[in-house]
Amino acid sequence: MNQTLIKDVNIWTMDEEDTRFYGWVLLENGKIASMGEGEPPVMPVQIDGDVVYGEGGVLTPGLIDIHSHIGLYEDGLGFEGADGNEDTDPATPHLRALDGVNPFDRSFREALEAGVTAAAVSPGSANPIGGQIALLKTAGRRVDDMILKAPLAIKFALGENPKSVYHDKDETPVTRMATAGIIREELYKAKEYFLRKARAEDDPEQDEPDFDIKMEALQPLLWGKAEAHFHAHRADDIFTALRIAKEFGLRAVIIHGTEAHLVADLLAEEHVPVVSGPYMTDRSKPEIRNLSDAAPGLLCKAGIETAITVDHPEIPLRLLPMALMLAVRAGMDKTDALRAVTSVPAKIAGMQDRIGSLKTGLDADCVLWSGDPLDIATQVQAVFVNGTPEYRRTK
Repeated sequence: MNQTLIKDVNIWTMDEEDTRFYGWVLLENGKIASMGEGEPPVMPVQIDGDVVYGEGGVLTPGLIDIHSHIGLYEDGLGFEGADGNEDTDPATPHLRALDGVNPFDRSFREALEAGVTAAAVSPGSANPIGGQIALLKTAGRRVDDMILKAPLAIKFALGENPKSVYHDKDETPVTRMATAGIIREELYKAKEYFLRKARAEDDPEQDEPDFDIKMEALQPLLWGKAEAHFHAHRADDIFTALRIAKEFGLRAVIIHGTEAHLVADLLAEEHVPVVSGPYMTDRSKPEIRNLSDAAPGLLCKAGIETAITVDHPEIPLRLLPMALMLAVRAGMDKTDALRAVTSVPAKIAGMQDRIGSLKTGLDADCVLWSGDPLDIATQVQAVFVNGTPEYRRTK
């Protein structure tokens, strides 16, 4: 039996009640087996495994970034390590991020040592339809062993990225209209494809359509088993994403949402989550001219389900805690900031029964901090993934 007892620690569960107490947690066979206040009872002390003394530090769930390209764009490499954009076709829903991820990219280790235990890995934003996003643990040597959920979502992109990529090729799309049109065309084709399949199953005289891997890849999306992650910075692009989502009954998530805070009241009425960021970057293109550290805090205050991303490798994933600090400095509530990289992204992913908070029965993914995680001087003392101590700081 694989067991670890963490004691003498301030536990921040990051659940909906934001429960905080001084106590202990028992990790057993990859799960949180039990937890309690004060000193542990006699039974858990008699464990076969390790005892970790928290020394009055803080224990939180592992951090989650629900939008990244980690492992698809390898650290320190150019074309050789760039596997995120298949920009030879504007509609590629059948491409799987899983097939391009290199788990030996050192960025995984650096993210892990910063307390990040899970990340969604997404194709890039060159194509209107980029491919299938996977939610992964950050510890592992084989990507198949790191999967939390795949596909998590289908990646869509609106705005300047598809326009600029295909304008340089003198191919479609070169306008926002064409970008939305390509997305609609593929979704309509997919709906018709599955209607024809259903008719053929009901009536043997009906011809079944020829196998189409692109259409098959859209099935989880159309059947509500995967989300639609829309890369959208400008407010008008955000509403185009929602317009398309409503037309096809998709569960939309807005990625980046740089101008979302300018229309927060309208977005709150739509009940759509926003993954805010990155804001630790320059205004490299016109559509992000309204970039603001205050954005995630403003979205939260408007009642919008808000997660925070650093968009690795735009900003390295190891700097995710720094993004929280900047958001708090700009007015975001501290608890909201921590939830934006724990329980909120877990809920957006539909994985709250596995990750995102410290509760009995959930995956034993947790981070031991020397103090307040939002203090710049705080150190990560230890990181556990599936109950295994993947990192321990040497003093």
